[in-house]
Amino acid sequence: MSLLCKLVPERCIACGLCQIEAPDIFDYDEEGIVLFAQEPEAHQQFVTKAETEYVKKAYQKCPVRAILLEEQK
Repeated sequence: MSLLCKLVPERCIACGLCQIEAPDIFDYDEEGIVLFAQEPEAHQQFVTKAETEYVKKAYQKCPVRAILLEEQK
């Protein structure tokens, strides 16, 4: 089973918590809105097993649910 991470940039309030929890996965645009560090244009990407723990922590800390997670079979 794999984990799909989706971003909802219009919900982002630029609080910075996701980058604190997962700095290799999340980054910000010039306005402080969340994006994927490796694929800035993407709004979703699969999470590797090594990244899962960090992405889940970022998801849990996001106060506006700008990060969504879906388990994929």
